[in-house]
Amino acid sequence: MKAFLAVAEELHFGRAAQRLHMAQPPLSRTIRRLEKELGAELFERNTRSVRLTESGRALVEPARNILDACRSAEMAVTAAGSGRTGRVRIGFAGSSSHYLVGRWAKLVRRTHPGIEFVLDSSAYASEALNKLAASRLDIGIVRLLFFPPGIASRVVARENLVVALPKEHPLADRESVRLEDLANEAWVMLPAEPGSMLRELLLRLAHDVGFTPRIVQSAPDSLSLIALVSAGVGCSLTVSSVAANVINPEVVFVPLADHPEPLDVRLVWREDDDSAALREVLRLSEEALPTPE
Repeated sequence: MKAFLAVAEELHFGRAAQRLHMAQPPLSRTIRRLEKELGAELFERNTRSVRLTESGRALVEPARNILDACRSAEMAVTAAGSGRTGRVRIGFAGSSSHYLVGRWAKLVRRTHPGIEFVLDSSAYASEALNKLAASRLDIGIVRLLFFPPGIASRVVARENLVVALPKEHPLADRESVRLEDLANEAWVMLPAEPGSMLRELLLRLAHDVGFTPRIVQSAPDSLSLIALVSAGVGCSLTVSSVAANVINPEVVFVPLADHPEPLDVRLVWREDDDSAALREVLRLSEEALPTPE
C-alpha cells in the first residue's frame, strides 16, 4: 500500500522509489505483484508518463485508510505498553476517601485520557483486599494495621480519631474528650465485619480504659452514621476526614484525647501486578496524593 500510494501521488516510478528509499526495479516488481493479486492494472505506463487507471483511482482512498489503520494499531500497542491506555479498577469506601479519589482521578483523566479509571465505592478494607487477591480490583484505598503477603502499600493520608456527638450533648463544647467520659453512652458504628478498623479500635480502646461500649445500632457508611448521631441515637467514633467532609449542623466532632497517634490511609496493590497502566496510575498518585511528612 505504501508503494502504491507513493507511485499514485508522484506518478513517476523514479521519484516514488527515491521517496521510499529504494531502487526502482524492486518498486516496479512490488506494483506488478499487487496488480496480479488484485487482478487489475493500477497504472497505465509508457516511456513518457504514468497515469492511474480507473481501478487505481478506486484504490487510493482504501489504501490510505489501510495505512491509517496500521498506524493506529501501532500507536495503540505503543500506548498500552507505556501505560498511556488501559483499565485500572480502584476500590474504596466511605465519604472520607471520596476527596482522595476525586483529586487523583482528575489528574489521570487530564494527563492520560486513554486510561479508564473504574471506581468501586463500596469496597471496605477487607473486601478490597479480597478483591485484590482475586484480581477483581487493581488498587484499594484502605485503613488497616496489617497486610497479607504479596500486597504492596503506600501511605497517602493520615487521620486523627474524633467522636461525633449530637450538638446538644454536654461534652460537645470540649476541645477534646476522653473515651472513659463516654463509658455510659450509646454508640452507633459501622457493621461488625472483618477489617472494620474503627469498630475494632473502639472496642480495644474502651477495653483499655475499663468498659465495653454499648453499640445500639450499625450503619453501612459514614453518612448514615452521622445521620444517626444527629437524631440522638448515639455517639460514634470516626476520623478527621469525615469531620471535614460530612457536614451536618446537628453534629459536633470532638478530637479523642486517648489516641493521639494518627491512622494511616494507604493505597494497596498486588506486588506481582505488572500492568503498565497500573504503574502509570501509581506514579500519578505520588503527585496527586503525596505521602504526608
